[in-house]
Amino acid sequence: MDFREPFQGKAWAMNCPACGADVVQSSVYCHRCGARLGGGTSNPGGSAAQPMDSANSESFPAPEAEQISGQPLTASPSLMARGGEPPSLRPGGEEKEQELWQGGYSGKDMYEAWTLYALVSLVLIVISIAANTAWVWWASVVLILLLWVRGMLVLVYRKWSVAYRLTNRRFFHEKGILRRVTDRLELIDIDDITVEQSIIDRLVGVGTIKITSSDRTHPVLELPGIKDARHVADLMDNARLEERRRRGLHIEAI
Repeated sequence: MDFREPFQGKAWAMNCPACGADVVQSSVYCHRCGARLGGGTSNPGGSAAQPMDSANSESFPAPEAEQISGQPLTASPSLMARGGEPPSLRPGGEEKEQELWQGGYSGKDMYEAWTLYALVSLVLIVISIAANTAWVWWASVVLILLLWVRGMLVLVYRKWSVAYRLTNRRFFHEKGILRRVTDRLELIDIDDITVEQSIIDRLVGVGTIKITSSDRTHPVLELPGIKDARHVADLMDNARLEERRRRGLHIEAI
C-alpha cells in the first residue's frame, strides 16, 4: 500500500525519523507511526521519537476497572476472607483453643495432715510410756499405723483421681480412678475465683482454689492441693476476662 495516497498533490520533503515513511514537511505527527516530528517540546533531548507500535504499547498496562457497582475496590479478592471481610476483622476470628495450664493434686497439701499425724503419734507414744502396760503399747502401735496408712491412701487417691486443665475458653475437671468423669466449665460462666491458704500452705506454696459459677453441675467447685495457687487463679481470671471481651466483640459484630 502506498502511504502517499492520502496526501496526493502535497510536497514530500522529509522522512519520519522513527519509521522512515515519507511525510509532508509541514506535518507535526507522522501519518504512519504517530511519532512527533521536528523535535518538539515533548522530546527535549533531541532523540528520535519512538513509534507507538504494538511492542511499545505493552509497557503500558491496560487500565483496570476501579469501581464495581459504584464502590471502589479496597483489596484483592484473593486477600479477602470468606464472607468478604479481612481475617482480622471477622467476628470471633479463627483463633484456636490454646492450653494455658494443666495440673493435679500436689502432695505438699498433705503437709498439714502429716504434722497433725505426727503430733497424734507423739501423744500416743507418751501415753504408752506413762501407762507402761502391754495392751496400751499394742493399741498405740495399731492406732499409729492406721493413722499413717490412712494418710498414704488419701494421698494416693487424691493424686490419681483428679486432673485439671485450663484453656483460653474452658476449664476441664477430671475426677475418678476406675470411672473417669470429665466436666467442662465455660470461663465466661465463672463469677468468682477465691484462693484459700493456711499458714503451712503458704510456706510450701500450695492452696485451694474455690470457683463460683453459674454452671448447674458445679455451682461451687473446690480444687484442693493446687501448686502455685495464686498464679493459677490469676491465669484463670485473666482468661475469663479475655473470653468475656471476645464474646462481647462477637455479639457486637453480629
